[in-house]
Amino acid sequence: MRVMVIGRGGREHAIIWALKRSPKVSKLYCAPGNGGISLLAECVPIQENDFAAISEFALKENIDLVFVAPDDPLSDGLVDYLEAANIRAYGPRKNAAEIEGSKVFTKRLLKKYNIPTAAYESFDDYEQALAYLRLQKLPIVIKADGLAAGKGVVVAHTLEEAEKALYDMMVGQVFGKSGNQVVIEEFLQGQEMSLLAFVDGTVVRRMVPSQDHKPVFDGDQGPNTGGMGTYSPVPHISSAIVEEAWETIVQPTAEAMVKEGRPFRGVLYAGLMITEEGPKTIEFNARFGDPETQVVLPRLQTDLMDIILASLEGRLGDIEIRWSEEAAVCVILASEGYPGSYPKGLPIEGLDEVGDSLVFHAGTALQNGEFVTNGGRVLGVVGLGKDIAEAREKAYADADRIRFQGKHYRTDIAKKALV
Repeated sequence: MRVMVIGRGGREHAIIWALKRSPKVSKLYCAPGNGGISLLAECVPIQENDFAAISEFALKENIDLVFVAPDDPLSDGLVDYLEAANIRAYGPRKNAAEIEGSKVFTKRLLKKYNIPTAAYESFDDYEQALAYLRLQKLPIVIKADGLAAGKGVVVAHTLEEAEKALYDMMVGQVFGKSGNQVVIEEFLQGQEMSLLAFVDGTVVRRMVPSQDHKPVFDGDQGPNTGGMGTYSPVPHISSAIVEEAWETIVQPTAEAMVKEGRPFRGVLYAGLMITEEGPKTIEFNARFGDPETQVVLPRLQTDLMDIILASLEGRLGDIEIRWSEEAAVCVILASEGYPGSYPKGLPIEGLDEVGDSLVFHAGTALQNGEFVTNGGRVLGVVGLGKDIAEAREKAYADADRIRFQGKHYRTDIAKKALV
């Protein structure tokens, strides 16, 4: 099969790495890809939102499947567009991708179907939102309604912080039209957990749990990022709690989407908080998480292409999906200044000194045969081992072997899982 993956980050590198292992895949393309991806697939200079160019290339090159990985083209309807051109595509259609594209839509869905989540109100008027905000207890969570590259959520610990976040989103338009509406919701305390699933309508096939680290600095300090590291499994969260999350949140959400006339087909990501009252929904994504994918796919033993084909052909409930008992820990190496502004084009050294860790490129480019930085999150170093401790040790040892100016990373990824 000739397969084209849409996207350019660490998630797409991990997806391509998994697809490359499938005997069913004869040729891989990535649009636009990155430096590391170019070692596994042919990168084509087409942007993720250039639907016409993607369709034209797929038809010209006889592409058998387009895997739409990032949130923006899913929310904008790339799957619908490709299907209309008789091109097979994997990912949710536009009306189902709204579960990520609009936080207001998702909160209303959860409320309607009594799916556990934080108490909230939504607003499209700044003055009304501000008046409501000033009556709430702190800390408080403020979310831009639309997509914001993983940065549209602020946990405010003071009223000043909260008011600034609200102003920036609704008046300052730091996230563009994504901030035209906001969700203001109660702050949930507890452990975070990510559950990803292959979904086709009401059929939900579970992936192994993982945990992300969003704040940029150790101890969950500093602003939120797209994710500074992940690990899987999550040994300190009981199997009973994980089961409760599947039964009370993920499965009912898939069924609710079908009832709403928005059947979901693709990868559904549930971002959860394990509170004293049980698991509650923080967010849903309509695709593989980044960097959760980097620890989940290395544990997948079943051919990823077999799962995709089963989903597209209505056989997802029948296929056996096997997972490794190994643990995986991913440490993100970021550019100086991230998640704010950061330099690009800095040489990356030491990639050839890495041991047996996997290195997924998130923000790199190839210049004159050398890798250079080209993003805020540059690389994801994934250690694999018999347990979290061994996987973590390998990941950090190899992370230290890689060098570029201003490199920074969290030193406490998966520390709380050392039980």
